[in-house]
Amino acid sequence: MNKTEYILNVNGKSKNIVSSEDKPLLYILRDDFNLTGTKLGCGLEQCGSCAVLVDGSKVLSCNRPAIEFVNKKITTIEGIAKNEVLNEIQQSFKEFNAAQCGYCTSGIIVSLTELFNKKKIPESKEIVESLSGQLCRCGSHASVLKAVNNVIKIRKNHG
Repeated sequence: MNKTEYILNVNGKSKNIVSSEDKPLLYILRDDFNLTGTKLGCGLEQCGSCAVLVDGSKVLSCNRPAIEFVNKKITTIEGIAKNEVLNEIQQSFKEFNAAQCGYCTSGIIVSLTELFNKKKIPESKEIVESLSGQLCRCGSHASVLKAVNNVIKIRKNHG
């Protein structure tokens, strides 16, 4: 396949990319932007480890061609923190040690960031729906839920 040239905006930085039209976004993020927080898990868009935000909505990046995201704002786990300050979800995950091996953690945080950006205090059903596509083989689910509940508690206490 011929190579195509296009520009992607990732974490607020634009970069000229030259790749085949079918190269998945995940590989462009890792190879061209040197952002390794987004992981390849299953390669089938079923585990959620490759989740990123595109214009604020969660997108699984392991199979979607990067060229689809021209003129879009892509945010990876590395771009969620601002000025090296963790967002409230990242901070809560750190506080509650809500990861074991950590492989799935970036996808889970991306998914929860989408949810909390859309709804100040999500309901349990919405949290479960947000996490339904995120697989964790280590079993850190209890710690993840503690971290999520902590974010909700903080938001309720700060109006």
